[in-house]
Amino acid sequence: VADADGRRVPFAALYAEQKAIVVFVRNFLCYTCKEYVEDLAKVPRSYLQEANVRLIVIGQSSYHHIKPFCSLTGYTHEMYVDPQREIYKTLGMKRGEGSNLPVQSPHVKSSVFLGSIRSMWRAMTGPAFDFQGDPAQQGGTLILGPGNEVHFLHLDKNRLDHVPINTVLQLAGVKSVNFANQPQIIDI
Repeated sequence: VADADGRRVPFAALYAEQKAIVVFVRNFLCYTCKEYVEDLAKVPRSYLQEANVRLIVIGQSSYHHIKPFCSLTGYTHEMYVDPQREIYKTLGMKRGEGSNLPVQSPHVKSSVFLGSIRSMWRAMTGPAFDFQGDPAQQGGTLILGPGNEVHFLHLDKNRLDHVPINTVLQLAGVKSVNFANQPQIIDI
């Protein structure tokens, strides 16, 4: 994988010393990925440090797109790219929309129509007009490490088949996050 400056890092190094939540996104123009990563950005660094867990997002575009995507989503945790989709392929991540079962990610707020329009607008007005990855590629979520230990693996069947973030956090031993836009009401 490559970081935001183009430096190559072996994938296994990301989870060799410490448990890591690794989220593979479809592409950086995908509205469902953008909204999912916006919610990942809400995971406090202190929660991750307390549990000794890294939070990593991997996309499949050029490394030049990492900084603009982080800026757009507010994501400040680790992000890398796999431009040739080598790891996507090795892990068996699907291409194309799989199951059409009505799944709805709790982290996707836009309708298909509005989300698609916004994605196309970002593609046309972005600094580099390209699609920032294979639009047919699906993503997935893993909890790995330390070492070669695999704690959890989910391969997305379609663009809305994300694992709820709090489920992944709980499986990794990280405190849950309130993703609601309204303040929580606590009965005393």
